[in-house]
Amino acid sequence: MVPDSASASASAAASTAASAASPASAPAPQNAPAIVLAAGRGERMRPLTDTTPKPMLAVQGKPLLQWHLEALARGGVPLVCINTAWLGELVPKHFGASIMPAPGPAPVRQPGTSPTAPLPLLYSMEGLDFGDALETAGGVARALRLLPDGKGALADVFWLAAGDVYVPGFEFSPESAARFAASTALAHLWLVPNPPHNPRGDFGLAPDGRALNLPPDHPGPRYTYSTIGLFRRALFQPPWCHIPPGNPHGVKAPLAPLLRHAMDNGHITAELYHGPWTDVGTPERLQELNRPQ
Repeated sequence: MVPDSASASASAAASTAASAASPASAPAPQNAPAIVLAAGRGERMRPLTDTTPKPMLAVQGKPLLQWHLEALARGGVPLVCINTAWLGELVPKHFGASIMPAPGPAPVRQPGTSPTAPLPLLYSMEGLDFGDALETAGGVARALRLLPDGKGALADVFWLAAGDVYVPGFEFSPESAARFAASTALAHLWLVPNPPHNPRGDFGLAPDGRALNLPPDHPGPRYTYSTIGLFRRALFQPPWCHIPPGNPHGVKAPLAPLLRHAMDNGHITAELYHGPWTDVGTPERLQELNRPQ
């Protein structure tokens, strides 16, 4: 963004005021709630997933899903809804109704909340409700009925993350949520350099930050969708999505067509993330993550 112009005297006054203020005097922006997708069968991870949901497989001594939940707690996210299907009852059995912030840097908290307050967890039990997973867009549409904004209404902006990726350094920051909420985009995606198993990537990235649905023969670079993003509820409503609110009939639908449609109309933004990231999609990748350092 280009800053507004100001006179030298106004700039000096602002600088003086900023230096006199305590760093803690300005409250952190309100973060958004989150949906974490954890309903998939994990066919490529069999036989490990025959008895354990894929997001509950251990990475470095704790369930893969727990890495996301601890990062969301550190970011001050007010609530997380986890969708489940395959062996879905094992997820709430393990985590219960909340998770405590992990030891480490002090988590972001809103004024009036304890820095050690647990992060509330809700569950969208697709397996119990419909007998099977609803895919990504179907699962989000179902979970959105449970996602409040903290002010008595349903949340408009929310984080979305897949529970089967390992990205230990990602920050679900309230500043990112606030920037997105102030924009007009329907979604903001974090893209990563293409891993060996996805060499062609998923989406392009324009210099102005728009995510691009490039045709197959386009020579421009593509990047891989990290499965982490900020989204607006409006993306899961007409004209982009025609699943009824709350997905009461259990419609199955993928997310990618919604994103590509909105990209074609200039409504999706993105940025590159260069930290460690692994799609834990095969037993070999899981074994590599658990290799002693």
